[in-house]
Parts: sequence; C-alpha cells; structure tokens
Amino acid sequence: MQRDGRNLPISTDSVAAVAAFDRAVEHYLKFHADTMTLVNDALAADPEFVMGHVLKGYLMLAGANPAHRPLAARALAAAQGGAEAATLRERRHVAALAAWAAGDFGRAFAVWRELLDADPTDLLAVRICDTTHFRHGQTRAVLEQADRLAPAWSADLPGYDCFRTVWAFAHEEAGDTAGAEVAIDAAYQADPTNFFAHHVKAHVLEMEDRPREGSDWLVAQRGHWHLGNNLVHHLWWHRALMQLELGERDEVLASYDENIRNLQSPLTRAVPDQFNDLQNAAALLWRLESLGLDVGGRWEELADKAEARIGDVGYLLLPPHLMMALAATGRDAAAALFLDGLRAKAADASLWTAPAIADVVVPVCEAAWAHRRQEYARVVELLWPRREQIRLLGGSNAQRDLFTQMLIDAAMRAERGDVVAAMIAHETETRRVLPGERVGYSRAAEWLVEGGGGLGAG
Repeated sequence: MQRDGRNLPISTDSVAAVAAFDRAVEHYLKFHADTMTLVNDALAADPEFVMGHVLKGYLMLAGANPAHRPLAARALAAAQGGAEAATLRERRHVAALAAWAAGDFGRAFAVWRELLDADPTDLLAVRICDTTHFRHGQTRAVLEQADRLAPAWSADLPGYDCFRTVWAFAHEEAGDTAGAEVAIDAAYQADPTNFFAHHVKAHVLEMEDRPREGSDWLVAQRGHWHLGNNLVHHLWWHRALMQLELGERDEVLASYDENIRNLQSPLTRAVPDQFNDLQNAAALLWRLESLGLDVGGRWEELADKAEARIGDVGYLLLPPHLMMALAATGRDAAAALFLDGLRAKAADASLWTAPAIADVVVPVCEAAWAHRRQEYARVVELLWPRREQIRLLGGSNAQRDLFTQMLIDAAMRAERGDVVAAMIAHETETRRVLPGERVGYSRAAEWLVEGGGGLGAG
C-alpha cells in the first residue's frame, strides 16, 4: 500500500505507479497532452493498479466520443476486477465510474459526494465531479462544491494550485470575476504551464470586457502551449472572440485555419472529431457569418463529423453546434435524422439526461436549423421561453452566449422588439460594457434606438 501526493492511501505496491498516477492527475487538471501517456506508464508499472484503470476510464468517458466507449468499458472491467482488495475510497471511484458508464449521473454525483465528504483532498474526485457538473449546466453545484471543499485545502498541499484553478472557474462562472482573477493569478504564478489557469484567465478577461488585454495576454502564453492538449485550440478560440470585439475579423478567419481548426495539426489529426474542437469551429463560423464574412466551404468537414454523430449525446452542448453545421450545408435529410436520434434519447427514461435532451437540446437544435432556414419567428418561439434553461446544455457562459445572439438576431428579423428590448436590458444590467459597444449586440441596440419594430409582440 502506497500513498498519493496528498497522503491518501492507494492500492499498489509500486512507487513508480503512484508517481505516474499523481503526475497524470495533475496533468489532467492542467490539460497537458501527455496525460494518457502518464496513465499508461502507471499501468505499465502495475497492470492491476485500480486507480490507474479508473483514471483511464474517466478520461475515456470525459472525451465524449462514442468510439472510446469500448476502451472505457475495458478500463471499468479491469478496475472492478481489482476493487475487492482496494480501499473504500477507491471502490467509490469504481462505483462512480460504473454509474457514469451506464448514464446514471445521479448515482455518480451521489458517490462523488460521499467520496469528497470523506476525503476532500482527493484531487481527481474534485475535478471529475466538478467538470461533470459543469458539463450539465449545474453551476450552483460547481460553486457549492468548490466553496465546501476549500477549507480542507492549503498552500502546503501538493495540487493546491490545481484546486485554486477549479475554485476560480466556479467563481468566474457565478459572476465573481474579481475573486476568480486573484485566485487564478496565484495559480498561474505557481505553474505557468497550468493551461486550465490560462483558460480561466481568458474567461475573466472576456466577461469583464477587456478584449485588448485578453488578446495580448493569451498570445503571450504561446511559448507554453506546445505542452497542451486540445484546450489550446479553445484558448485560440477565446482569443478570436476578443479579436472580433477589436474588429480584427480577417485575422480571426486566418486564426481559424491556423490555430482553431487546422486539420493538419498533430492534435487535430490525432482526434479529428474532438468535441470541443467541433464546438469551437461551429460557434466561430456562425459568428463570422453573422458579421457578414464569407467562410467558404469550412462548414463541410464539420457537417461530415455531425453526420457521424447522429444519436450521440455524450455532451449536451455539442448537438446544437453539430446541427448548425448540417443546416449550413443544406443537409436537411441528415438534420432530420439527427433530430430523430436526439428524440429517441429523450424518450429513454433510463437516461439521467433525458429530460434535458427533451426540454433543451432538441428545441435548441430545432432553433439552429430554423435560423438557417430564415424561420425567425420559429427561432423566437423555441428559444425565448427556454432562455434560462439553456444553461442545462452545460459549458460556459461564453459558449452559451452564441444562442443568446441567435435569439436576438432572430427576434430582430421577426420584428419582436419586446424580446430584443428585454434581452438588451439584461445585457446592460449584467455586463460592464454596454451592448451597443459589443459585437453580437450592437446591431440590436441600434435597432432598438431606431424604433425596434415598434416593440411589438409580433
């Protein structure tokens, strides 16, 4: 029996396995590209290492890729095979992995809560529970967990900078950008290759409407990014949003091809349908088109990926982005099949996510398709009553902002001045910079000043 970096017992006699495991957990939280290599190193040192198999299973499921399901199943079977001799904490991890693999997120969250109540410095449990809540739009749960666990952490514990990053992201998404920035700057100083810290800093700068500072800060980090995984593409995406605010539209399109959706880059070639990469690309192309730029044939390869994902709802935020690609390329038959696949999942009562798929994912996908067909009143009908529920898609405020912009655009075109006025008022109340000075909102603010369709209810 060994102990991990925070002195928690771990069921292996191999010092090398524990060292590789600890580093793998750290690199998982910091989004380093070598995380799976380190997991495999741990399992090479001890092929029966339960927590090594658990971590591998978690990573396979977190990838939200149907192709990885068999690998996740093998990792789970191996972990279950050694669970009898494992500690209670480790058996709880195995149980949570099994629940997740079965789609029973309610059970997984309950087990992670038990685990963290007993061992609040289990860094893997902290992050895997946190990120799974995040992916399902459970913002309050993310914040509650971060604050509940904080008293158990201190600067003398290995991984404290990782926990500080988790805490900062929870606070940023809840609107505490000032507190988040203090914490994330400290985490960054502890390790400038903490790419999750880069990500949280980008969110803070974006939500505080500091695009020049944010764009410059991100590009200054490029010297570290060769160590990162696909999150690096997402960091370029965040910079692209800042560049749009600065009016650098041609530069954004060039960055799309070079940094965000470069089909020849090693990271993209390794996983050409990585979920966040697909979301980055679709969301940015839609924004560029809404600003009047011709994006050429860039939608086509995304639509190919979308057709291959019919029936997949591993991450609820992904399907609406894939639907945008199908709609943009006029693949109406595929779009119809895509919706049929989602409705089948929504009807599966065994899925914890079924209600969110039915109430949010399907309507938002329908709205994305309707918007491309210029059925703007239908877009408003679908999105306006669900504007609060859209958070259940998961992801960040910055990612879901796309659907707010889509709704505002449709409401203008449908002469729904009442909807536009309400949304512009909300943006005015919740952001530091007025909507009239922000890309994606300035046109609507100007439209209201000019009469706003008479502010009718259409």
